[in-house]
Amino acid sequence: MEVFAVEGLPEVREGDDLAGLVAEHVDLVDGDVVCVASTVVSKAEGRKADLDEFPAGERARAIATRLESITGEEKDPRFAQAVLEESAELLLEAPFLLAVTRFGHVTVNAGIDRSNVPGADLLLLPEDPTASARRLSEDLGAPVVVTDTSGRPFRYGQRGVAVGWYGLPAARDWRGEPDRDGRELGVTVQAVVDELASAANLVAGEGAGGTPVVVVREWAFGEHAGSDLLFRTEEDDLVRQALRQWEFEG
Repeated sequence: MEVFAVEGLPEVREGDDLAGLVAEHVDLVDGDVVCVASTVVSKAEGRKADLDEFPAGERARAIATRLESITGEEKDPRFAQAVLEESAELLLEAPFLLAVTRFGHVTVNAGIDRSNVPGADLLLLPEDPTASARRLSEDLGAPVVVTDTSGRPFRYGQRGVAVGWYGLPAARDWRGEPDRDGRELGVTVQAVVDELASAANLVAGEGAGGTPVVVVREWAFGEHAGSDLLFRTEEDDLVRQALRQWEFEG
C-alpha cells in the first residue's frame, strides 16, 4: 500500500469545512482511506478551551496537590478539573491521570492537548470521534479514521491509534480461518483501524512539522469477517478492573 501526507493544509479554525479543505488538497481515488488527526477535527468543531473555564473543585485541588508532591512540579488544579469533566471515569489519579473518555477510549489526561493550540490553553478531544468520522466520510466519499497518539503499557513512546472511524470495520476477524499449517485460528482479531492510524502517524510526523491528514492508498480489507469492537467493555477489561483495586504508593 501507499501512505502519504496531504501537504499544504492551512491552520484549521473553528467552523472550517474540514472535508472541503482536504478535498482541495488531494484527489482521492476509489479505495482510499483518509486518516485525520483528532487535533484538526477538534479545532474545526470548536473544542478549544481555556483553563478559566474549569474552576477547580475539591477533588481537582486534591489531585493537583498530590501530583505536585509526587513529581515536585507545580500542577494547575484547573487542568485536573478539565480532565474530570472530560472523563467518564478516572482509573488512576496518581502518579498520573488515566481516564476513560466518554466515548470509551482509555488515555492519559482524557486526551487533552496543551500543544499546538493557538489562542487557547487546551484542546479537548472531539466529543464523538466516530460521528466526526461519519460526517467527514460522507463528505469525502471515502472511509475515514480519526487518529490520536497514545502511550502503551509496558513500552516507552507513543504511537497512532484510532479514536473514531467510519466506512470500514474496526477489525478483521480471522477466527475460523486456517493458518499456514491448516490449524483453525481461534482468537486472532486484527485491529486494522489502529494499524492504519499507526501507519499514518509514521508519515504525519509530530511537532511543528506535523501534517494532520494522511491518505492510505491501495490497501484492502480483504475477504474477512469484520467487527466494530475496539474499546473493551467493562466486563471484558480485566486491566481496568485491576486498576480500580490498585492505588499508587509514593
